[in-house]
Amino acid sequence: MPMNRTAVAALVFALGLAAGGSLTTVIAQKRTAAVECGASTAAQVKTTLYFGSARPKGTVSELEWQLFLRDEVTPRFPDGLTVWDAEGQWRAPQGAVENERTKVLLLVHPDTPAARDSVLALIDRYRKAFDQQSVLWETSRVCVAS
Repeated sequence: MPMNRTAVAALVFALGLAAGGSLTTVIAQKRTAAVECGASTAAQVKTTLYFGSARPKGTVSELEWQLFLRDEVTPRFPDGLTVWDAEGQWRAPQGAVENERTKVLLLVHPDTPAARDSVLALIDRYRKAFDQQSVLWETSRVCVAS
């Protein structure tokens, strides 16, 4: 879904403020998330990625998405993932409201540099392969019981 970096940063910042009330609160919550999970759960990171399907010439097909999922996502996150279809909407630079089909990818993973690098690699690969301006990335700390 085409969004410029400033809009994405503003959205992520706004989501953080909505969840925590202030940037200081959000940072403090992040530091204490592992403690709050308790003995029967483990602190993890939930990453949600929003992959728009509109291209300058056509759309990303279901087959192209499935191949991306198989070849790029699954090798980086083999322990599991969830995908669903959605409809995205944003205001284009010209002011018009644009809509497009979107694939939402949910990953739950350890908070490690390797996992973060894998997320960044997915975003980069998708943008280049499908001529995308951006991929919306949302992340939060979660507690996981196994």
